[in-house]
Amino acid sequence: MKLSILGARVIDPSSGLDQVTDIHVEACKIVALGAAPAGFVAVDTIDAQGLVAAPGLVDLNVALREPGYSRKGSIISETRAAAAGGVTSLCCPPKTKPVLDTSAVAELILDRAREAGNTKVFPIGALSKGLDGEQLAELVALRDAGCVAFGNGLESFRNTRTLCRALEYAATFDLTVIFNSQDHDLAEGGLAHEGPTASFLGLPGIPETAETVALARDLLLVEQSGVRAHFSQLTSARGVALIAEAQKRGLPVTADVALYQLILTDEALIDFSSLYHVQPPLRTRTDRDGLREAVKTGVISAISSHHQPHERDAKLAPFGATEPGISSVELLLPLAMTLVEDGLLDLPTLLARLSAGPAEALRLPAGKLAVGGAADIVLFDPAASTVAGETWLSKGENCPFMGHSLPGVVRYTLVDGRISHQA
Repeated sequence: MKLSILGARVIDPSSGLDQVTDIHVEACKIVALGAAPAGFVAVDTIDAQGLVAAPGLVDLNVALREPGYSRKGSIISETRAAAAGGVTSLCCPPKTKPVLDTSAVAELILDRAREAGNTKVFPIGALSKGLDGEQLAELVALRDAGCVAFGNGLESFRNTRTLCRALEYAATFDLTVIFNSQDHDLAEGGLAHEGPTASFLGLPGIPETAETVALARDLLLVEQSGVRAHFSQLTSARGVALIAEAQKRGLPVTADVALYQLILTDEALIDFSSLYHVQPPLRTRTDRDGLREAVKTGVISAISSHHQPHERDAKLAPFGATEPGISSVELLLPLAMTLVEDGLLDLPTLLARLSAGPAEALRLPAGKLAVGGAADIVLFDPAASTVAGETWLSKGENCPFMGHSLPGVVRYTLVDGRISHQA
């Protein structure tokens, strides 16, 4: 199919392009930016005047809940929700049932994602069998089955020697390892950031050192092993400082932050709402400011949703008995646009952290608008507003932003030149 997108403000952070122009698509690819190629006659057109055209967003952590947790979500429902948020490529974590530690599970996820056709899906394989931190998973077989990186989530390796051997093995095959750095012993039993809010509410705390102690260890192991590493879900200003120092020393490390950590603080817990129960926890204003500055400077090169949909009952118990996580991928672009509205980031920088940055971190074939490249495009209206929850596609309604008016509306999401979402 031949498609022309006419009159959009085209922003491609990877090339620095920012101008009002046209995009022409044929056979899943972008064939021209600006004037149409000779002999090109569009079958369909999109009048994009007043809209911004950008690379489809790349989300490095979207729990699809399939296989094994169908009551919380499915590949069809969560990729549809992701497309509504402007996402064209996403990575799904290995915490499924069974765990994503075999080629069969990876192939199942990829097959069902292709059938759904809403977004491109890149599985993250388990670093250890069963995520138990004891035996190394079959990393090369998982890579060959389509896994783009490997991690253990918040399930830590209890034996540092075993972790070190796993990193050395991954480095041998130039595999990327994703760290969710949180010390198991310091975090065990905790529900909120250890500080005045947790003390006032009587909630057991998770100190900042749960992140920084684990992060310091992990960075030293990365340096020793030479593995390519990505640090996910940073929460503290001191943690960001450790990443910045490592990058200055030339370590091959990148980092992402959950979007909600750039918006919320632990003060949100004051009414005991389980919608704000997340792991790692929301931290202080100082930490949030440190994370924001790191996003601005590029120390943190990726903003992700860390989407975790839950069934309604999972959030109805008392705070400590509820399951952590926020369903937010459906609002990824509008929520992120609040950072522009607040003056923290300009629009091209925000789009870089949502597309080119995450794609480069995990070496994904995504995140740019280039002639000859895939026509993965998001078209949005920055002057309009989205009312969160007015329409809702994810199975998980555990979102604290429901009812909020957010800047920006995703009008179209295109995957390989095909419209996968239209408002």
